[in-house]
Amino acid sequence: MRDQGRESVLERELALEFCRVTEAAALASARWVGKGDKEAADDAAVEAMRSVFDTVNIDGVVVIGEGEMDEAPMLYIGEKVGLGVGYPQVDVAVDPLEGTNVVAKGVTGAIAVLAVAERGCLLHAPDMYMDKLAVGPLAAGSINIDATVAENLKNVAKALHKGIADLTVVILDRPRHAGIIEQVRECGARIRLISDGDVSPAVACAFPETGVDIMMGIGGAPEGVLAAAALKCLGGEMQGRLWPENEVDIERAHKLGIDDVNKLLTMEDLVKGDDVIFAATGITESSLLEGVRYTAEGAYTHTLIMRGKTGTVRFIKAQHRFDKKPAYAIKGARV
Repeated sequence: MRDQGRESVLERELALEFCRVTEAAALASARWVGKGDKEAADDAAVEAMRSVFDTVNIDGVVVIGEGEMDEAPMLYIGEKVGLGVGYPQVDVAVDPLEGTNVVAKGVTGAIAVLAVAERGCLLHAPDMYMDKLAVGPLAAGSINIDATVAENLKNVAKALHKGIADLTVVILDRPRHAGIIEQVRECGARIRLISDGDVSPAVACAFPETGVDIMMGIGGAPEGVLAAAALKCLGGEMQGRLWPENEVDIERAHKLGIDDVNKLLTMEDLVKGDDVIFAATGITESSLLEGVRYTAEGAYTHTLIMRGKTGTVRFIKAQHRFDKKPAYAIKGARV
């Protein structure tokens, strides 16, 4: 764990550089919104994110990415990103397009997202499921993944000075969550079911204006680390536990240095220390971020960028001119 008194490895100037990385991925993948081709959208996001990462002053290693080296041509686990030796040594977690199905269908909630921390500070989460429970800063300390749904809702409601009936719980719409959904309804809380992508709603728990109070259920483990990085910046809390489906998942976890797949994962297990930067750019609209909007001359993006070291939270609306950035233009577009 990093000493609190030590200077940050991740200097503030890098925050804008990481903003550029997620913006590039969002601009590239947004061209595929509603076109029914999730692979093309993901490929576009990966290629764009990788190309901008190569200009950033870091010596980075991807610890959460598109898969193993033999599964992904770019942004695979173990891949080097950034300008390399001589720059800050960092772990990099990426999801160039969180919500591939969302983009393919043209519905809400897709983002391009990354988290960067000092080397050795991000959990090397295997590509498997994780049971998760996430809340914002006002409810931090009030959750327990081993408690019942009713107990967690009661404690979160108390922390937020709300009635249980006023809580909104985000849950992935999956058959495996039928029991959780039934228990939440029995308690009287409201539910917002989502089709894909649970990083954005986990982060939304920390922003009261989104109307999201708690996220629970089983989703991707890599996405859990990304969400934890954001909540670490915001003072929120996430608890998790790996949810292996078979022996292959268990072996995958062991390979990444996780000996006990049943261990309760706290914030410090997921993201050590506070020297972390989180960035996310909206691809399609959500309660947290606007999606990419095209104009005759270019496009607008909306990005959330945060530093754990200072607790600074910025929302950046950027205008991109394609006559100045021809790589973002496509054939037939006005430039």
